Amino acid sequence: MMKRNALVLAGSMLLFAGAARGQAKLVEKVTRKGTEIVIPYEKYVLPNGLTVVVHEDHSDPVVHVDVTYHVGSAREEIGKSGFAHFFEHMMFQGSDHVGDEQHFKTVQGAGGTLNGSTNRDRTNYYQTVPSNQVEKMLWLEADRMGFLLDAVTQKKFEVQRSTVKNERGQNYDNRPYGLANETISKNLYPYGHPYSWMTIGYLEDLNRSDVNDLKNFFLRWYGPNNATVSIGGDVKPAEVLKMVEKYFGSIPRGPEVKPVEVPAVNIAKDRYVTHVDNYARVPRLYMTLPTVRNYHPDAAALDCLAEIIGQGKNSVFYQTIVKKQLALQASAGQFNSELAGEFRLEIVPTPGKSLAEMEKLVRDALAEFEKRGVTDEDIARFKGTQEAQTINALQSVSGRVSLLAAYQTFTGNPNKIADELADVRKVTKDDVLRVYNQYIKGKGAVVLSVVPKNGEQLVAAAPNYKIDSSNYTVPDYGYAGLKYVKAKDNFDRAKMPAAGPAPVVKAPAFWKKDLAGGLRAIGTFNDEAPTVAISLFLPGGHLLQAKDLSKAGLASMVASMMNEDTKNYTAEQMSMELQKLGASINVSSGLNGITINVQTLKQNIDPVLTLLQERLFSPKFTETAFSRIKNQRIQGFKQMKSQPAMVADAVFAKVNYGPNHILGVSESGTEETINNISLADVEAYYNNFISSQGARLVVVGDIRQEEALQKFAFLNKLPNKKIDLPKVDPAPAVDKTKVYLVDVPKGAQTEFRVGYATGIKWDATGDYYRASLANYALGGNFNSRVNLNLREDKGWTYGARSTFNANPVSGEFRFSSGIRADATDSALVEVMKDINEYVANGPSDEELSFMQSAMGQVEALRYETPAQKAQFISRILEYNLPADYTVQQNKILKTIKKDELARVTKQRIQPQKLNILLVGDKAGMIDKVKKLGYEVVELDADGKKVGEKKEF
Repeated sequence: MMKRNALVLAGSMLLFAGAARGQAKLVEKVTRKGTEIVIPYEKYVLPNGLTVVVHEDHSDPVVHVDVTYHVGSAREEIGKSGFAHFFEHMMFQGSDHVGDEQHFKTVQGAGGTLNGSTNRDRTNYYQTVPSNQVEKMLWLEADRMGFLLDAVTQKKFEVQRSTVKNERGQNYDNRPYGLANETISKNLYPYGHPYSWMTIGYLEDLNRSDVNDLKNFFLRWYGPNNATVSIGGDVKPAEVLKMVEKYFGSIPRGPEVKPVEVPAVNIAKDRYVTHVDNYARVPRLYMTLPTVRNYHPDAAALDCLAEIIGQGKNSVFYQTIVKKQLALQASAGQFNSELAGEFRLEIVPTPGKSLAEMEKLVRDALAEFEKRGVTDEDIARFKGTQEAQTINALQSVSGRVSLLAAYQTFTGNPNKIADELADVRKVTKDDVLRVYNQYIKGKGAVVLSVVPKNGEQLVAAAPNYKIDSSNYTVPDYGYAGLKYVKAKDNFDRAKMPAAGPAPVVKAPAFWKKDLAGGLRAIGTFNDEAPTVAISLFLPGGHLLQAKDLSKAGLASMVASMMNEDTKNYTAEQMSMELQKLGASINVSSGLNGITINVQTLKQNIDPVLTLLQERLFSPKFTETAFSRIKNQRIQGFKQMKSQPAMVADAVFAKVNYGPNHILGVSESGTEETINNISLADVEAYYNNFISSQGARLVVVGDIRQEEALQKFAFLNKLPNKKIDLPKVDPAPAVDKTKVYLVDVPKGAQTEFRVGYATGIKWDATGDYYRASLANYALGGNFNSRVNLNLREDKGWTYGARSTFNANPVSGEFRFSSGIRADATDSALVEVMKDINEYVANGPSDEELSFMQSAMGQVEALRYETPAQKAQFISRILEYNLPADYTVQQNKILKTIKKDELARVTKQRIQPQKLNILLVGDKAGMIDKVKKLGYEVVELDADGKKVGEKKEF
């Protein structure tokens, strides 16, 4: 932690208050003056070294609590990687006064959300709750800080070790390019460097660790003097500080923690490395160069350089490589961590091209950058984008508290936002060229070729680098003599604090207006941030192809083309203008329409709306853009077939709806259907299906109704055409439960999808809403039956869930999970057992009570951000809901009985008529699954029966 003797801040006071023994000392108080961008806070330090940062904001009845420990994988040692992340899991497994599985249950039962995360440099635990629950959250966090280790049993250790292995399988080993970062790290950093391994760790390290290793890791790094507790939202600092002192103040100080010091990384010449990826269908080249650590004076200029070289339509890579269709993708990024930084270049070739050719394209593009130089517009784009991103990050209390916590942990100054903005604002063209010459030009890089199996001939160059461990000296991590000493209190810590009075929650006030041509508008005013979010929905979308599946994906192609050139702007010019304004305009397609989303600073709304008119009314559909997008889409489909989870989702839709149903085909289409679409089809869609009838406009933010209606008068120019969407046929009935199997040879996991199309359409207070309530105990929360069984008890998965999904035309029930491959048959037995038992008996009294408590209190979290407000009012407009529909939902929630939930469950989940899809290693599972008595139908990755040309 940085120590400072003086602090000068605009709008702040530096205070050193004398503190009695056992009390927190106020270090500083920062307030806002005028319109400056600052997060107000008070900062305290307890005698045991715990830092406390409190941010007061009463705009919403919400509180966010973050506990950040300054320990990540960089504090681990060779042979014991993955401990920091492993301990993140263990911290949710109960402590002396919090029972097994009760941490999640306590937070969710209070109407809150929670999670934890680990990276190289820190681990944080956080929860967002209604404001009356803050003391309970502090009690929970303090209990696992000071009273954890006696609750860490060998059984819990084994289960969570298995869970972490499943997480690694799901997110790294079983995913295309999932091991690229691991390969880069161990070849970029010297042997033993804290960044030379991934946060997830190595399986062999996890396998040889024991529970005592884990306990020592906790004792060494999880002391209050290595932590920051940040609390923000609807709190009073004096009150919340007393709570912190009560629950954290008696926890003994831990061993001293000194900053990690490592020399800068230097690569004398290019290191060529190859990784053969069994899941990749397409090769990919990564070029990584060492740069600077977080908060370094050159960090902002490197960020700008990365944007110029490889981000967006104006980048050098896009202009010289992607637009010319010399490669499918090419990008650049700058990544900073506490000890070092990395500049990353990535490129994905078009079919038939080698990575050696891709490396030449990259080097030629860098030479082109040197000729091109840096323009004034490059700098303006970068500054506009960065400032807008900073403002948008402050829209939620969780975003503000997370920033305060990170700034304090890594710099000792929670008010770092002003410095970061200043760094961005002072970047010059000369700065960008200087950092290019200093860190990139002619410098050695790790050049990683990721190639498919049997694709070694595609590498950029033969491997030429061997990791050298001969000069490594094991440092002293300070584990000797550690002792577990518990806090001594003058109160009963076993007694969970009661919740305070429930906050009054008010749904956002909104206005509605029917405009000319059938366009309906809705909006809500909010000036907490100087931003405006706009959404324009135009009916049509995927459903228009319901009677002609041969061109499924047309609406998606239209949306992509509407993001390209217009009659007065090239795509690059449009992108440049938007970035300078700190704004975005994105066109996307969905099931029943095309949506244009706009995000802007209020001060720039007029020029942004001018660009919106251009995007909406003057698209220029060129053959060049169409050919490029079509080719990228087709190659994307090929890559998707190497990702088991995406294969499972696509095939499950076909299983549920059949191959000749619009809902059985992805909204993006398929390789075959996209090949059938022409530029004339795109033009015809635009000419025939862009209409004001059925259109919906949603406006949220710092703009009132009168001003909004005046500024959006240009929408009167929309054509007034009636759009009739084809009728969607019901899904075919399921005659009996059977298993469909897609083979992923040697897959580390099996993707499970279990369910069927229910036909229930979305509603606010009817069958769908009740079905969602009924599912909560089965698979709708962390403490649900399926997740506790498969993850927390068996350790077979990283997570399991079930849901009822619905839209305006249909719906489905679905269980989904990625399960350890060797447990596939056993997991299937457990899944069906859980479903059958729940259908037979419904929820227990305890499950009903928990569901009512959790869902009843979550209302406080529903309306905080502009996105949440937009979702609320948009749904009112889409489904013609009354303004008080959430009040009606809460009445149903409070009064619903166990018998009704049991009845809904029996009606909507039929275990004898479910589709079971397993995507995984056929050789390891098929015989075992057949022994369970199921008929097994083998499918390929397109959902066709194996051995048959026609689709099933």
